[in-house]
Amino acid sequence: MIHLKSAREVEKIRASCRIAAEAMAAVVPNVRPGVSTSRLDEVADAYIRSKGGIPSAKGYRGYPKSICISVNEEVVHGIPGDLLLAEGDILAVDIAVKKEGYHGDMNVSFAVGEPGPAARRLIDATRRSLELGIEACACGSRLGDVGHAIQSFVEGEGYSVVREYCGHGIGRAFHEEPQLLHFGQPNTGRRLEPGTVFTVEPMVNEGVAEVDVQDDNWTAVTRDGKLSAQFEHTVLITENGPDILSHFSDLPF
Repeated sequence: MIHLKSAREVEKIRASCRIAAEAMAAVVPNVRPGVSTSRLDEVADAYIRSKGGIPSAKGYRGYPKSICISVNEEVVHGIPGDLLLAEGDILAVDIAVKKEGYHGDMNVSFAVGEPGPAARRLIDATRRSLELGIEACACGSRLGDVGHAIQSFVEGEGYSVVREYCGHGIGRAFHEEPQLLHFGQPNTGRRLEPGTVFTVEPMVNEGVAEVDVQDDNWTAVTRDGKLSAQFEHTVLITENGPDILSHFSDLPF
């Protein structure tokens, strides 16, 4: 069952998203060669808590860290640790925050230093697929329209869309209904109603769509070892079009 959010609830979600976006901004200057992914986790955790929030991921189903960082062939749910970033790496940083009972969620892919042309093209295409997915989030449209907008662009660029993971409703719970597949057929699925809040978070692979989960039971990697990227925003459906709750004009995300 989908819980349509009130104006008050929307602003609480937006406030949590704000902390997540600011934590992302705090992480960015530390994305450089020789820095460990664990250090990025520490920076984000400290910022989130300084603003009275808590990291949504910490302890969620046993997840051990405060944010997720997926590097190169890692697709999603990478666990920060001792890995040292290297020039040309790409990493997807996923930050979710809970404050005053409501969650906000976002993900940005970055390059360490100067990426190669293949990595840059993948990052740019993944960002564009998110933008097109959000543009399809019109009141009265269907979930399948959003998935189709993402899939058709991604596959047209020669990439593949990961199918094992999806966008999700968000609010009092970290994960709520509806689930948003990042692929699909137009005019299928649940119709989008004002007050619906969910994440749009396409994971785009350079090669095949299939992934494998490593022994830590969290980190998903591309089956063929090729690169992956992801972007995510938390989106509200309104009668006047999508409202991106995790986007702020004074921040570059």
